[in-house]
Amino acid sequence: MIKKKILFLCTHNSARSQMAEGFAKSLLQDEYEFYSAGTEVSFVRPKAIKVMKEIGIDISGHRSKHMKEFYGTIFDSVISVCDNARKICPVFPGAKQMIHQSFEDPSSADGTEEETLEVYRKVRDQIKRWILENLNIF
Repeated sequence: MIKKKILFLCTHNSARSQMAEGFAKSLLQDEYEFYSAGTEVSFVRPKAIKVMKEIGIDISGHRSKHMKEFYGTIFDSVISVCDNARKICPVFPGAKQMIHQSFEDPSSADGTEEETLEVYRKVRDQIKRWILENLNIF
């Protein structure tokens, strides 16, 4: 069976796209191949790693990747998870379909450690819910 390939795209590939990739892999790795990338390279945010670990998903081995690493790969769906990535990359080379679903950038949250972690948790849960509700569009 040939698995569908899905790419989650964000600006820095540091939080939202990483959480989406991690959650989707944990749920659907038998049916799909999931990847994530950014329009720029950064690092995987420690708070993203922490809140994913809270639900039993380990993304500590992930790294931030530039979208150019995936040029030449045919994807069934490329899903932009932030408005900036959609603006910079409205069409991805090799994508059969482009999907956009914007989520708040948790890395821009201000406040105490616990307050910012709550923002990461909220975004994590929104991404999880969106993936579960939209499996049919992948």
